[in-house]
Amino acid sequence: MSVAWDDIGGLVDAHERFLAGALVDTTVRDSVLDSWKRCRSAGLQPHQLLVPYAPDLTLEDLFLRAADPVLKDLSASLTQVGITIALCDARGRMVERLGGNRQLRDRLDEVSFAPGFDASERVVGTNGVGTALAERSPVYVAGREHFADCLQPFACAGAPVRDPFSGRIEAVLDLTCLRDDGDPAMLRLVREAAHSIEARLLEQSTQRERALLAAYRRAGPDVGRWPRQPRLAAPDQGDGHGYGGLGRIDAAVLREKAEELLASPHRTLDEVVLSGGRVATLLRRPVMGAEGETGVVVEARIFGGPRLRQAGSTAATPSVTGAARVEPRLVEKVTDVSPDVEPAAARALADAPAGTAAGTATVLPTTSTTPTTSTRPSTSAKPVAVTTVTIPSAPPLSPTDTGSPAGADEEPPTRARVDDRLLLVGEPGVGRLAVLARRRLELLHDAGVRIGTTLDVARTAEELTQVAVPQFADFTAVDLPDAVLQGEEPGPFGAGTPLRRIALGSVHEVPHLYGVGDPVHYVPTTPQARSLEHRQSVLEPVLVEAEGWLAQDPARLEQVLAAGIHSLITVPLRARGATLGVVSFYRSEKPAPFEEDDLSLAQELAGRAAICIDNARRYTREHNTALALQRSLLPRGRPEQSAVDIAYRYLPAQAGVGGDWFDVIPLSGARVALVVGDVVGHGLHAAATMGRLRTAVHNFCSLDLPPDELLTHLDDLVGRLDRGEGWAVENTQADSGIVGATCLYAVYDPVSRRCTLTRAGHPFPAVVAPDGTVEFVDLPSAPPLGLGGMPFETVELELAEGSQLVLYTDGLIEDRHRDIDSGLDRLRTVLAHADRAPEDTCEAVLDALLPERPSDDVALLVARTHALGPEQVAQWDLPSDPAVVSRARAAVTEQLAAWGLEDLAFCTELIASELVTNAIRHATGPVQLRLLRDRALICEVSDGSSTSPRLRRARTEDEGGRGLFLVAQLTERWGTRYTPNAKIIWTEQPLPHN
Repeated sequence: MSVAWDDIGGLVDAHERFLAGALVDTTVRDSVLDSWKRCRSAGLQPHQLLVPYAPDLTLEDLFLRAADPVLKDLSASLTQVGITIALCDARGRMVERLGGNRQLRDRLDEVSFAPGFDASERVVGTNGVGTALAERSPVYVAGREHFADCLQPFACAGAPVRDPFSGRIEAVLDLTCLRDDGDPAMLRLVREAAHSIEARLLEQSTQRERALLAAYRRAGPDVGRWPRQPRLAAPDQGDGHGYGGLGRIDAAVLREKAEELLASPHRTLDEVVLSGGRVATLLRRPVMGAEGETGVVVEARIFGGPRLRQAGSTAATPSVTGAARVEPRLVEKVTDVSPDVEPAAARALADAPAGTAAGTATVLPTTSTTPTTSTRPSTSAKPVAVTTVTIPSAPPLSPTDTGSPAGADEEPPTRARVDDRLLLVGEPGVGRLAVLARRRLELLHDAGVRIGTTLDVARTAEELTQVAVPQFADFTAVDLPDAVLQGEEPGPFGAGTPLRRIALGSVHEVPHLYGVGDPVHYVPTTPQARSLEHRQSVLEPVLVEAEGWLAQDPARLEQVLAAGIHSLITVPLRARGATLGVVSFYRSEKPAPFEEDDLSLAQELAGRAAICIDNARRYTREHNTALALQRSLLPRGRPEQSAVDIAYRYLPAQAGVGGDWFDVIPLSGARVALVVGDVVGHGLHAAATMGRLRTAVHNFCSLDLPPDELLTHLDDLVGRLDRGEGWAVENTQADSGIVGATCLYAVYDPVSRRCTLTRAGHPFPAVVAPDGTVEFVDLPSAPPLGLGGMPFETVELELAEGSQLVLYTDGLIEDRHRDIDSGLDRLRTVLAHADRAPEDTCEAVLDALLPERPSDDVALLVARTHALGPEQVAQWDLPSDPAVVSRARAAVTEQLAAWGLEDLAFCTELIASELVTNAIRHATGPVQLRLLRDRALICEVSDGSSTSPRLRRARTEDEGGRGLFLVAQLTERWGTRYTPNAKIIWTEQPLPHN
């Protein structure tokens, strides 16, 4: 015996866990899980249902005539199968049930799945009828997927049946059988049957249109219209002039205006200005078919302009006299048809100049979304829901009409042509749908153009409200969680999920609605909360009856109702499987409430906006990630050093973070290195490359390399990064390439007050003297880093104490609206104030030079120099003689006593003794000992050798090798640096705290 999977676990366990409040997302299909959530929200109990009954339910005769043949054929095909067919109305109540064996019918009667009973989802839970209505699409539900226990022995497939013109759901078709007989192929059968009914509805409308056209043609010249039988123009003769010689633009204008006139119950005449100085007058009048079909026709007469060629026409052209005779009759009959017609319009018909007339023939208007009062043509495409009838050629005119043969290119000077043409024939209701459809298509086109112009979440939400108001709604509100605004993934939505009002569009101010920036917490009964939880749109056509909406804030929302807001649609903003927020559309000025077809339009608008909002959210996330990376790679705080006072600014570009950086790096001997660089480009790659270069500069500085040598090493590193560092891996690409990186490197020595600078393709630094003089240091030109092949040259300056050294990137002085020279001139003007502190200088420079939306990153570094005076420096030149070591120790002890640093005398004496001894024993040339009192006590010993000592561990039997080990243990830092003619061994000891 086989056992179904849902009987041994699976859905049984999932259903129980769902009722207990556990997560079951990985076990149940999304559509079923959504239905379960809606059932739980409606308060359904799986073991207890109360199914209402309504007797004598029926559907419209028009629908039944379309459905009966389809149902009979479907029932015949299922005779040998235990499947029953159910036809339900648009509310889910069963109207008719066909087929099925006796056992199945009895089982269905037991659970009230019979004519007259309500099968909607809010009453009986998940099932083929109610869930198809809720999802607005075909569904298949089997066994334990039913929410209610009593329906779990069955399998069912349901599909909504729509009106082909309005798109409204008119009925639901369902196939139901016992679970063991269920087959997913039932979904295909019910879908095809629903499509067949829709096709027959469309065919019936076509037959009605044909009947109306026949009645119009039979009416002849005596039915209160233009007095002779109109000729019907061929749609297109292939010569670029559609509809009987009219240009395509004119034909589209006429068709659009005819659709509006057809849909207008209180208008009879309209006038349209066409190209070439022509004017078309449209007449709307009723017509009735032989079997009582009622409809409306729209006829056109065109005056003025050149005669139009009518291809394939055999009608004669009436004389001027004939034309003059019919005009008074026309005015008279128009007055009879509609007493509300303005006299000016009637006189326009009577007094129209003699000329040619032409029209177009089609049946049912092409549909678009928004009618317009202008004469521009509609650019929207014809949808599939339009009925088109092929119209036979009209019979020739009466023999009493005279004129030249058809097809003549020119009329004789004394003759004129008057042609009356049929434009449209159809029902006013269908014409209304055509006008609404055109409005909606134009609104969707407008949404595609106007929504998503930026990658900003809030701005995209504002664009949605601007598109929807006032064309679709009178008020539109967008609510998003803060996580979406920050670019993060949205979390699960439930009752009380905190949102924020991001955008609000309105035709006028309504202070009772939540404003932009207000936090919003929707209670579970509101349409917004239901939309977020079930990921479904909610229509509340009459807000005064929506108790769940009023429960949000009764006092506030009563005032909203008093202000005239009467209808609401809420749509969840969903994109790529995630719910981002909710949009609410309200109506107040428009008296008609929202309808089902409005719900589809709202979903389309929200869907397009959701994609754009998600794109903006993802961009925000990537931008924030890149910005966080770059900020983590830039300096944090100011390093401890006394050589300069510094201030800096870094501003990322609006287009995204880039590769600008700056650095202040303390060096040995109280010196300091100032660095500013720029990696070309924006985004994560530029930020990551900047971090690699900044780290490399720190490493090279730790070696105390000269500035030109440091840039040489950095240039080699950038070249290797551009080449992918030599790694050749199959099916992978090398590093994407830096394309270009510039750098300016400066080293300032506060003892000598000398500054050594070099650059690689970077803008010149500025030096502000204590008297306010500004000079741009003309450093030798060098290519950007990574190009290689060119040496880097240095320039050495002596800076007076209190001078300011200003380093910056090119984003400060250059943009698309300003060249470098003008930027440098403005910078010179701003810097010409020697009394400013570095912080004030940064503010003044940015205020004067930085645009509102910089297109490139900006890094600015301002350093005011200090000097170590003679009282902080002690220096001795020593001969290369071992006897001098004792004198060096004594001099160090005496100097430390003079500085009040007796506590450091023992260690410093030992350090100086070891370093001087090593220089005399292992090096050549003169020896120099120097002490610097700065933030630390610095001891330096220089000699003429280029060999560098290294720290090593001495063996037990070794007599030497322990000197540097002792030095390293007694000092905080020590190292070696090279000068052009010598090397220097230096140490640093922290000063004692006072």
